[in-house]
Amino acid sequence: MTPLVSRLSRLWAIMRKPRAAVGSGHRKQAASQEGRQKHAKNNSQAKPSACDGLARQPEEVVLQASVSSYHLFRDVAEVTAFRGSLLSWYDQEKRDLPWRRRAEDEMDLDRRAYAVWVSEVMLQQTQVATVINYYTGWMQKWPTLQDLASASLEEVNQLWAGLGYYSRGRRLQEGARKVVEELGGHMPRTAETLQQLLPGVGRYTAGAIASIAFGQATGVVDGNVARVLCRVRAIGADPSSTLVSQQLWGLAQQLVDPARPGDFNQAAMELGATVCTPQRPLCSQCPVESLCRARQRVEQEQLLASGSLSGSPDVEECGLLAGLWEFPSVTWEPSEQLQRKALLQELQRWAGPLPATHLRHLGEVVHTFSHIKLTYQVYGLALEGQTPVTTVPPGARWLTQEEFHTAAVSTAMKKVFRVYQGQQPGTCMGSKRSQVSSPCSRKKPRMGQQVLDNFFRSHISTDAHSLNSAAQ
Repeated sequence: MTPLVSRLSRLWAIMRKPRAAVGSGHRKQAASQEGRQKHAKNNSQAKPSACDGLARQPEEVVLQASVSSYHLFRDVAEVTAFRGSLLSWYDQEKRDLPWRRRAEDEMDLDRRAYAVWVSEVMLQQTQVATVINYYTGWMQKWPTLQDLASASLEEVNQLWAGLGYYSRGRRLQEGARKVVEELGGHMPRTAETLQQLLPGVGRYTAGAIASIAFGQATGVVDGNVARVLCRVRAIGADPSSTLVSQQLWGLAQQLVDPARPGDFNQAAMELGATVCTPQRPLCSQCPVESLCRARQRVEQEQLLASGSLSGSPDVEECGLLAGLWEFPSVTWEPSEQLQRKALLQELQRWAGPLPATHLRHLGEVVHTFSHIKLTYQVYGLALEGQTPVTTVPPGARWLTQEEFHTAAVSTAMKKVFRVYQGQQPGTCMGSKRSQVSSPCSRKKPRMGQQVLDNFFRSHISTDAHSLNSAAQ
């Protein structure tokens, strides 16, 4: 069995467990010396006990049941303040871009939608500065859908040369021809029909066209918006994962201003592109700084560190593994002795008395999220005929091996578990590609040592607690 610790923020007061991504002065000192964060993880061996009843349900269900309000917008006044502050800033600071001018000045809805469509396709995987000249030349040559539909593919490719990803230009022309030949020359008016009817138009592009050209109150999420939302609500889980992506789209839909949806979406993208940048964000210039959870945590840590410690976390380092589960962990300590002591104390807090002499280092895992890089030092502890406590405190649970693979755990924790698996006889799980490092060995375990697999047994829970009840 493997104990996992919940990342539910509302349990912090009960857990009294510091966030690993926003750790102590020791963690920051390690980051400054090594250029990365270090954490210790532990795989603990234990006999079967009660398991969470939701362990075998789809991950989407588990996440929805476990996301803390800390990562959401629960207050209507807060949503209103966010909208107002962002739009006021955008009105003053927005960049003068040719596609924005066309969208504002064009009265014909189909031409307006076409102008937005072209810009959004060109901006995929391409910087704004590069797109400007290409966009201007394109719109001069083919100012309407009908003009583009009548062009040859060779002409399209010639003008697209240098932008890369040539299939984008081809799909754009295919879409224009479909609008002219099958839809009577009129663009679909909603995000749903745009995505359904036009080739190459995905969820983001459809939402951008619908909100900017037609005023549909639909949110959008691109890389810039995802970064803004992750920081504003302190979400450190991988935004490209299905579970987190669903949450981000939900937040975007909740926040979008129904009176100015196009401007709001462009403002969110503008904020991520110019202020809330991946590295060294300009927090002092951010219009929603007072609503930013990541910034609030940075300020708290700076206050705590101001007395005696020189280091403090940066905004790009602040995030949470929202609604996910992890192995018991502690902040990296500067010495091996202190590290082992802190790790054992943390593990005993969840699993009861454990033998310190059996704790051993298994390997290292490096995992990169969208905006933070974490290094995990993985430890294992084998029990020799000892039965740990089976009653775990709120926020912890015991899992079988099968349940671990179906539970809501992060990719990083799966890598951590693979390090353990790589230590078992006859296995070698380390790989350069996954950046998992472990001293693979085919040696048999020490005399009397029971390996973790002995305790991964299927069983029926008689005292199951759902993730919902654990979060109350």
